[in-house]
Amino acid sequence: MRKTWLLGFGFFSISITWALYNAFVPFFLDSYLTSTALIGFMMTIDNYFALFLQPWIGSRSDRTESRFGKRMPYLLIGMPLAALFVILVPFHTSFLTLVLFMVLMNLSMSIYRSPTIALMPDITPEAKRTKANGIINFMGGVGGILAYGVGSALYGAHKSFPFIAAAAITLLAMWILYRTIREKRDGVVAPAPASERIRWRGELDRTTVLLLLAIFFWFVSYQGVEALFTLYGKHHLGLSEDAAAFSLTFYSLFFVLFAIPSGWLGNRFGKKRIILIGVCGLFAVFALVPLIKGLLLLRVLLAFGGIFWACININSYPFVVSTGAERSIGTRTGLYYLASSLAAISSPPLLGLVIDKFGYASLFVCASGGMLVALLFLLLVKHKGQSADSRPSAASVGN
Repeated sequence: MRKTWLLGFGFFSISITWALYNAFVPFFLDSYLTSTALIGFMMTIDNYFALFLQPWIGSRSDRTESRFGKRMPYLLIGMPLAALFVILVPFHTSFLTLVLFMVLMNLSMSIYRSPTIALMPDITPEAKRTKANGIINFMGGVGGILAYGVGSALYGAHKSFPFIAAAAITLLAMWILYRTIREKRDGVVAPAPASERIRWRGELDRTTVLLLLAIFFWFVSYQGVEALFTLYGKHHLGLSEDAAAFSLTFYSLFFVLFAIPSGWLGNRFGKKRIILIGVCGLFAVFALVPLIKGLLLLRVLLAFGGIFWACININSYPFVVSTGAERSIGTRTGLYYLASSLAAISSPPLLGLVIDKFGYASLFVCASGGMLVALLFLLLVKHKGQSADSRPSAASVGN
């Protein structure tokens, strides 16, 4: 699994950048805006680009043929641009320049996000994909810990330092992937013929639609909490900005600790079963948070939340891929991110509007409701996430 660990650096750079963005950009917006709903909306405006670009780029990368491979060209274009614009975000001079740099940064990340994630099933046999997803999400979780832990200390020293560090990590990750991943050598999935158009409608069978709806609603809960938690900590709990961001370290730490075991459990007992445990557990965590006043108990709940989120997040993407054909991995990756992007667009402004009307305690009431709806759709999915192809066989080849 050496290649999987190296590929994890790509996910590491994406995760650390998004975590820093969600933790600290709301503070920049808070200097210009007084409405939480408006702040929530501004935190999602970039996702409108992701909504259209990521499915299209994922599908296009399925049919791309170049000397660099089918996914790598998108990384070589998007990652340097993202590094440039993430540095510029804290150096905004007005509300307009802040929004401009936010949009350009996320537009750049949309170019390479789907192709980076699609590399995992490209170079990994079906029987090992859930474990591999656990590894790359372990790397992503480490990025979250650094973002909330070390990033909080850097932010306290100067507001630009975390963003400069994220840009450097993005460029380092690009160099590692370019030097170590050779798609034509390492790939177990061939590109779809350029003449063969993969239609999205053909991928949207009943199982996939129900699964995407479940993904949408659990991301509504997750994205809303991630984008607004630091404001919740500051305005509802009275925490300092860096202490509010540091509290999320506990969520990320336990996500990391349980990422690889969650992949093993999904492979052993079925992806759907482990996701169900995660959804029920995270529903309970979100429902309990408004009742908690002490910081220690809050961080303990966040730790359990990280464990349950690992059960969901580690197994959901391989679940989506396993219900379709190998030739459509990029397309299904795009559909997965379409669902999560729709959630990212709708969740923070809607939850922000609820907060404006009912107060910050309502954030976790809505988040628990979203997990409950996700549970209902997931129960309608008949596929167990453990097909015959997912069991190891003599024909399986490692990476």
